[in-house]
Amino acid sequence: MSEESKPIPKEIGRSGEHDLKIEWRDGRVSVLPARLLRQKCPCAMCVDEMTGRRTLDPDSVDEDVHPLGIELVGRYAIRIRWSDNHSSGIYTFQLLRQLDPGARESADPEGE
Repeated sequence: MSEESKPIPKEIGRSGEHDLKIEWRDGRVSVLPARLLRQKCPCAMCVDEMTGRRTLDPDSVDEDVHPLGIELVGRYAIRIRWSDNHSSGIYTFQLLRQLDPGARESADPEGE
């Protein structure tokens, strides 16, 4: 992936009480549901490092989970401190862009 095609946020913040809002340099705005982000946590506690199989049961994530804090990790990711006391996941900007429901819809013109 070339440097120009890497997703780079211009601003990262909250959208309401629960969700994350990212304004990307290319003009796209992503609103990512907090529960979805928590369910997709990429850390070793939530994903088996050897197989890549998700070990976190998505149904175990509370409906009202929300970020308590968001911090940058280098120039490529963020770490979220969650209301359920989880904070070991590092969400790369590429992963965040992939998790954007709007990005998936626009990438699939058939909407499937």
